[in-house]
Amino acid sequence: MSKYSEQFKLSLVQQYLSGSGGLKFIAQEHGIDHSQFGRWVSAYKQHGISGLQKKRAIYSAEFKLTVLEHMRLNDLSQDQTAALFDIRSPAHIGIWKRGYDQHGPEALTPRPKGRQRRMSDSLSPKKINSPVDDALRSREDLLAEVNQLRMENAYLKKLGALVQATQQVQLKKQK
Repeated sequence: MSKYSEQFKLSLVQQYLSGSGGLKFIAQEHGIDHSQFGRWVSAYKQHGISGLQKKRAIYSAEFKLTVLEHMRLNDLSQDQTAALFDIRSPAHIGIWKRGYDQHGPEALTPRPKGRQRRMSDSLSPKKINSPVDDALRSREDLLAEVNQLRMENAYLKKLGALVQATQQVQLKKQK
């Protein structure tokens, strides 16, 4: 849920547009940041009531590139560009720009949601292959699997020894 309702935003913007007070005065009177209020006014002027409504959008790489090019060609600020393209958070444009400057156009492609996998595919547990599958696998794959199994075996042995040592210490304390 957003902090301010659509009706609240609309009433403040209409109050400002009617000329009953300045931007900073109205913002201070209602206890909101004047720059945030300025974004509401810009969004309302550019897009009407829909500029004040809550919006969740996933932007394509082409759209992001268009926004960045338009901002650069017309020498606009992030706030002006966000109001023009109906982007609710001007900070997104800054993130897109930094990504584009550092990594090029591929940085603008949307990333998958959720947590990233912690284990790489080479370290994740694998199904036991049948002998027919092993005959088709390369020597490097088979050696990598043998090394993985050796590491797992050594780890389990160390874990067992540690558990056994702690049990012996507990037995000695009980006596």
